[in-house]
Amino acid sequence: MLKFYYHPTPNSMKVALLLEELGLQYEAISVDIFKGERHDPAFRQINPNGKVPAIVDDGIAVFDSHAILLYLAQKHGRFLPADIAANAAALSWLQFVATGLSPFSGQAVHFLHYAPEVLPYAQNRYVREVERHYQVLDDHLAASKFLAGADYSVADMALWGWANSAGFILGDKGLTDYPKLKDFVDRVAARPAMAGVVALRTKHQFKSELDAESRKAMFPQNSTIAV
Repeated sequence: MLKFYYHPTPNSMKVALLLEELGLQYEAISVDIFKGERHDPAFRQINPNGKVPAIVDDGIAVFDSHAILLYLAQKHGRFLPADIAANAAALSWLQFVATGLSPFSGQAVHFLHYAPEVLPYAQNRYVREVERHYQVLDDHLAASKFLAGADYSVADMALWGWANSAGFILGDKGLTDYPKLKDFVDRVAARPAMAGVVALRTKHQFKSELDAESRKAMFPQNSTIAV
């Protein structure tokens, strides 16, 4: 059975959505990043970079959320368009999320919620880039049902992972400034596969307190910095 190593982060949840869309049987294995479990030697054998998500499928280890999305979509022949132009669009938007929205969102979350001091320049830099990416997406979705056109693909699942958590960066307004993107997120959230994703969020208990132990586990490179 496929093993899915996860913490309920946006990157893990996008993979969970694909697993549910494919109807695959899988074993969900928690990796509590607040407790430092990503540093366990056994997990590092699966992902040397020590981050979630990761899978082991028939003895094959795959890490990085977008690598997993592509691997599973290609293996099962679903959620990647066959048409060459639509396929190119899906890959382009998948990378747009991977190299743009995802890292900028991650840094925005860090400087808004996890940094030990308030750094207005960093907060402004990353939040504004998140907003810029969302505007690009909103403009595109005004003329396209899904990112690659008419067909739902792994690019859409990748986008949903972060857009579903937009409020953690943008506050109470969430995606209200991006109505087409908000409509997209609502449509993905209404898919039958989402029930399994929601259930997964309650399957394991994860530490939520960002204490000194968690800071050291999540940001070991900063552990020698006095805060």
